[in-house]
Amino acid sequence: MGNHSLHLLIVFLSFQCFLAYTTTAKSAKSSNPDAIKFIKVSCKATLYPVLCVQCLSTYANTVKQSEKQLAHAALSVSLSRAISTTLFVSKLTRVRGLKPREKQAVKDCLDNMRDSVDQINKSIPELGHSGQFSAGQDFMWHVSNVQTWVSAALTDENTCVDGFSGPGMNGHVKAALRVRILHLAQVTSNSLALVNRFADRHRPSP
Repeated sequence: MGNHSLHLLIVFLSFQCFLAYTTTAKSAKSSNPDAIKFIKVSCKATLYPVLCVQCLSTYANTVKQSEKQLAHAALSVSLSRAISTTLFVSKLTRVRGLKPREKQAVKDCLDNMRDSVDQINKSIPELGHSGQFSAGQDFMWHVSNVQTWVSAALTDENTCVDGFSGPGMNGHVKAALRVRILHLAQVTSNSLALVNRFADRHRPSP
């Protein structure tokens, strides 16, 4: 009964992801062509450029050709995915029939995901502080905070996946979490790369 409930939950959430992706793809078609080109060029700096373009093309009209706005959009996407993944993990904690090790791993993963959400959430306003009124060491201070927090969020996400390693952890729970968490980790990795790109291109001269 527990495995059946888990299977239905996975199917339902996967369908939701498909609808979200379809909506994003349709929205991107009406975006600014120059901004789309800028996003594609910028995404080459990431480890997952195709995913980067897919996630950020819908923000083209807002991003235009601003590295800061692009980094902000990337963090917003990461936060949204982190929140939805945390809700997914939270629902898994209530699924019946989990093995003791699986149940503990899910609980630990939920703690990691909540921390990841917190790290990304505070990174967004911090990036905003690196604006036109921030210069020199002040600029680097704010950007460095963002880099540190997003890196910590990425570590939390990878730690969640690592918690399901080892024998006896190869069931539906591991498979469901692995897909969701690895996708989130890729999105977060891209966000960090775009923040780094923004920092490098706007780093104050000595």
